[in-house]
Amino acid sequence: MLPIIIQDPEDPRVAAYRDIRERDLTGRQGLFIAEGEVVVRVLASDAARARPLSLLLADKRVAALGDVIERLPAGTPVYAAGQAVLDRIAGFELHRGVLALGEKPAPPPLESLLAQVSPDDVFVVAIGIGNHDNMGGLFRNAAAFGARAVLLDSTCCDPFYRKAIRVSVGAVLRTPFAVAGSSALLDALAGAGVEVLALTPSADARLADYRREGPVAIMLGSEGPGLPAETIARCRPIGIEMAGGFDSLNVAATSAAALHHLTTTAWRGP
Repeated sequence: MLPIIIQDPEDPRVAAYRDIRERDLTGRQGLFIAEGEVVVRVLASDAARARPLSLLLADKRVAALGDVIERLPAGTPVYAAGQAVLDRIAGFELHRGVLALGEKPAPPPLESLLAQVSPDDVFVVAIGIGNHDNMGGLFRNAAAFGARAVLLDSTCCDPFYRKAIRVSVGAVLRTPFAVAGSSALLDALAGAGVEVLALTPSADARLADYRREGPVAIMLGSEGPGLPAETIARCRPIGIEMAGGFDSLNVAATSAAALHHLTTTAWRGP
């Protein structure tokens, strides 16, 4: 497939890529921008749950991404532009030189993600996560440690925000997730027989001492406020012991520590 050369930043064919940062704030009505080679390779792979709609590349990057272009669905347009034109389209200096426009997948029903839960399953539950870096980190860690799904409450930020996708190194594009109210999430997890650990500095129990007995979910709140007291009351509170007077970690670091423990420590299953 030969790329379509773009010489005018105002070319309507690349309107979806124009002024990326501004449109990040206003939303794209079911679409998203993927940035960087690693992320775009995930989007073009069989593992992606999202669908690529087009690519916009710096002309100097076309040859190196030939294998990605070949894997795109038939008819997917690939645009190429010189660096100066590309920067004007994006509205900033786009050093990576690789962008894609994608279509968000329909989120699966919460019930389907919790159907046929196995004893080895681990879930990540996020409550009130509004920072896109942290959201991307949660998805990256969930994918790295083999979590079955990420469950978000309705106050969380959109994981398909460009920066969240980039920080996740594409994990957002291939990790199943569902969105629901926090109470609905807890009800569904309880109904599926999943124990929920509320990660909180106020817990008396230590994560290092915990041995799971079946499917488990880790619930994480935003940095600062943490999890609401009424949410913690419905879970098993657990904390990570720290030194030096610290009482908490970055939420993404907390998820990595907890997931590593839950997926590598022997458990007391049948």
